[in-house]
Amino acid sequence: MDKIRVGMIGSGYWGPNLIRNFMDIPGSELVMVADLKQDRLDKIRRSYPTVLTTQDYTELFNQKLDAAVIATPPSTHHPIAKACLEHGLHVLVEKPLTLSSVHAEELIELAEKKGLVLMVGHTFLYNAAVLAMKDLIDRGDLGQVYYLDAARLNLGLFSRDLNVMWDLAPHDISILLFLLNKLPLAVSAHGLSCAFNGIHDVAYVNMVFPDNIMAHIHISWLDPCKVRRVTVVGSKKMAVLNDIEALEKIKIYDKGVEAPEYSNNFGEFQFSYRYGDILIPNIRLGEPLKVECQHFLDCIIKHEQPCSSGKVGLNVVKILESAQKSLSNSGHMEAIQW
Repeated sequence: MDKIRVGMIGSGYWGPNLIRNFMDIPGSELVMVADLKQDRLDKIRRSYPTVLTTQDYTELFNQKLDAAVIATPPSTHHPIAKACLEHGLHVLVEKPLTLSSVHAEELIELAEKKGLVLMVGHTFLYNAAVLAMKDLIDRGDLGQVYYLDAARLNLGLFSRDLNVMWDLAPHDISILLFLLNKLPLAVSAHGLSCAFNGIHDVAYVNMVFPDNIMAHIHISWLDPCKVRRVTVVGSKKMAVLNDIEALEKIKIYDKGVEAPEYSNNFGEFQFSYRYGDILIPNIRLGEPLKVECQHFLDCIIKHEQPCSSGKVGLNVVKILESAQKSLSNSGHMEAIQW
């Protein structure tokens, strides 16, 4: 196959990063960029004179494209992705896939019917540190996983259309599902609307997984510190993934605690604590988004399902739907229907 001809829809916050990568990757040819705002298109033309621009994304359907990349507001993902699939284009759409599991299922069925790739931009699944953390768990280096704790905090970016859970939690939900290779049984969520009434800017999400594994996610647009951290606590060791760190992304702590099997009295009941070394593995780092974009092109060429397939995107949406129900129901634990 010659270069894959790609059209980009949306060049706002995240779109320029996707545009840069598809321009840089030898196997792709970025043909056209669509955006409603003319000033954004003017900037694209100045940076990439060979790329066509339009304010009407349907003009992409006349450019003999192979694929479309969608980085528009989440409320528009379903109609735009559906139109692209109906016109025979492979689709990479930013997270969340949709705001409704019904819409997500419709897109998956349409892609399967037409033999097209449907991929969701869960970029952290292409992050070398996340892959290294999964390898630690899969090899059993951490032992039996007890629980996971994730935090994604910063000051802004606020949205009037989407609460912080739908904006930030897809990152951590996708990471946790990937690390555990399990689907949660139930979820609960609590939150606050601090800056704007009716739009939660702080939320705490709890998930219950099989094998009695718990996972907690703290997300906020209203925090003085930027935090991107995932902690995995196991029976043998503990590991922390800190994506803010430039080089030391993962630290493995040889720490743990063991309780005696039996004791007659309190004096004999003594925990045994283990304080071992801290290991910092060497991880070859690259830009996850570039890996994601290349993976999209490879899946088109090889007719393979992406790591962040439409099905993965659907699973994240289903969890968010149940979490949203809990958020509106005083934090009641909601079963997730798979």
